[in-house]
Amino acid sequence: QVQLVESGGGLVQPGGSLRLSCTASGTIFSINAMGWYRRAPGKERELVAIITSGGRTNYVDAVEGRFTISRDNAKNTVYLQMNSLNPEDTAVYYCNAPHVLTSLGTYLDVWGQGTLVTVSS
Repeated sequence: QVQLVESGGGLVQPGGSLRLSCTASGTIFSINAMGWYRRAPGKERELVAIITSGGRTNYVDAVEGRFTISRDNAKNTVYLQMNSLNPEDTAVYYCNAPHVLTSLGTYLDVWGQGTLVTVSS
C-alpha cells in the first residue's frame, strides 16, 4: 500500500558529504513524522534524526551539527544531508515513517529497504 524508497548512499572519503533521499508512494493521505535510522556493522539499529510534519527536528548526539534532516511535504520526501562524515558513520541507513495515514483510513509503520553509506579512504 505504501512504500519508502531511499537513494543517495555510496562510498565517500572521511570529511566528505552525502545527501540521502527517501520518497513515500502509495495510498497516502498524510504522513506525520519521518526519520532516518542506521545500523552499523555489529551494532544495534539507532535513530539518527527525525522530523515532524511541522518541521521540528531531533538528532542523536553523534550527528548533531553535522547532519541535517529536512522534508518536502508536497513530494512526501525526506532528506538527510550528511557532512563531515567519518568512518563511524558507516552503516546501512533506513528511512522510516511510523505513522502513515492511508487513504483507506488505516495507519501504517513503513520502512525503506535501506541504503549503504561507507566512509573510507
